Amino acid sequence: MTRIMALLGTAAAIGLVAGSWLYIQQRQAGDPLADCRAGVVGGGALGGAFTLVDSAGKTVTDKEVITKPSIVYFGYTFCPDVCPLDNMRNAEAVDILDEKGMDVQPVFISIDPERDTPQVVGEFSANLHPKMIGLTGSLDQVKAASLTYKTYFKKQEDGGEFYLMDHSTFSYLVFPKDGFVEFFRRDDTAQAMADRVACFVDKGAS
Repeated sequence: MTRIMALLGTAAAIGLVAGSWLYIQQRQAGDPLADCRAGVVGGGALGGAFTLVDSAGKTVTDKEVITKPSIVYFGYTFCPDVCPLDNMRNAEAVDILDEKGMDVQPVFISIDPERDTPQVVGEFSANLHPKMIGLTGSLDQVKAASLTYKTYFKKQEDGGEFYLMDHSTFSYLVFPKDGFVEFFRRDDTAQAMADRVACFVDKGAS
């Protein structure tokens, strides 16, 4: 009986490995960028069209902003720690990619249009990286962009003029033609981000 159970266990393990291999092969066959992905986002496709306002006060669309591989982040300039650190990490990843000869731009979208005027987001972005694009807009425009990327934000009502914003902290890799291809968590390092972005570029994402 022990031998039979051992054989059954071995067969099950072989079946699991074979099934996993088959799943990976099928996934890769249908998705040429699968090797570069580190995570899966549920709930449908992310990213898409948006209309916002740039640091010069000009209304722009996603087609005008995402003209090259871009790392998109939703945050706000009054954020005490998370947003500056995340955007500094994104900027560092862009510098690593620059050294590899890959032109990638960081994009900062404010979820606090009440305080984040075009001038404010422009100064915030310029202080973090010369290539960073800062965007704001009306509350409706910001909500629409946030909904497109399935991000979350909410104003804390008990802070007076110094209120804080609750918000999600993912960064999104977006290409002009392929659109959204990957997301990054807060614990991803700049080097890890750069390596994954480079993979997508090398695999032909556009």
